[in-house]
Amino acid sequence: MNHKLRQNVEWTHYQGGHCESAGVSSLVTNYGLDLSEPMAFGVSNSIMFIYFPFVKVWGMPLISYRMMPRSIINGVQKNLGIRFFTRTYKDQDLAMKDLDDLLDRGKPVGLQVSASFLAYFCPDFNMPFNAHTTIIYGREGDEYLVSDPIFEYTTRVTRDQVRKARFALGQNAPRGYCFYPEYFPETIDYRKAIRKAIKKSVTMMLQPMMPWVGIKAINTMARRIEKLNGSPDTKYVKNYLGNIMTFQEEVGTGGGGFRFIYAAFLKEASELLGMPEFLEASRKMVAVGDLWRQAALGCAKAFREKAGSIDTLPIAAAFRECAKAEKDVYLMLKKIRWK
Repeated sequence: MNHKLRQNVEWTHYQGGHCESAGVSSLVTNYGLDLSEPMAFGVSNSIMFIYFPFVKVWGMPLISYRMMPRSIINGVQKNLGIRFFTRTYKDQDLAMKDLDDLLDRGKPVGLQVSASFLAYFCPDFNMPFNAHTTIIYGREGDEYLVSDPIFEYTTRVTRDQVRKARFALGQNAPRGYCFYPEYFPETIDYRKAIRKAIKKSVTMMLQPMMPWVGIKAINTMARRIEKLNGSPDTKYVKNYLGNIMTFQEEVGTGGGGFRFIYAAFLKEASELLGMPEFLEASRKMVAVGDLWRQAALGCAKAFREKAGSIDTLPIAAAFRECAKAEKDVYLMLKKIRWK
């Protein structure tokens, strides 16, 4: 199939579960190549679990259920052969001028931004989250037309908001980062791309080079939760468990720490490649996502506990159950014989 890159894009808004995967899907699709959010996420081998106790985010250990920001953009390029124009800036004026020029040429642009500077987010949202992906698809006067991939409707923001959001300081500072598709290959070997992505994800989850990554990291976190059992510092315990819940369910993961999105990817792979083995793996990954949500519910209940020390043992056991069930899915994927 010949995939022709559109030069003057008539924008259609799509809502997804996660900002970067949905943003990549939306941009690529609007530019002329149908790419679902689950496929963008899965084919970029972005499923992951990371627990870095020595790196602090908001005073708590860094926890991530996916690869680092921009990994979806980079992975889609590498595995599908799509090429994005990407750039960061030191000069804010140049960054805004280039954005205007692209929009005037009919080219919607993806941006990495700090969500706390964008007025369409909840007024109470004041967390310094610098790794949000949004899309600007036009401008009128001093306002930009925004198609944020995790919101139901398009909206508008001022030029000043966009500038501040693009050049926020702190961890994962955007530095004016922008991206948009500039090349589609004539053909895409989805079988090769999916096989490569799944193999890498399985290896990263089952055979990581350090105990803070993959299935090992889930169990490492569970042991830490276990050690907090009965701690007199209930405020710390609550914040620790609340942090896990936030990064798993409340920062645009699609629920279950991206496990439902990955399950959808496996289902799509099954249909695209005619391999029913992936459908069974998809069903099992949905069940894994349910286990993650149950564990998060335990964190939420503990966070709302009003008196006394917190019993963290059931929560630790719930995360161990997540690790075991998820390991079984990757072992299943590892054993699949490709036709």
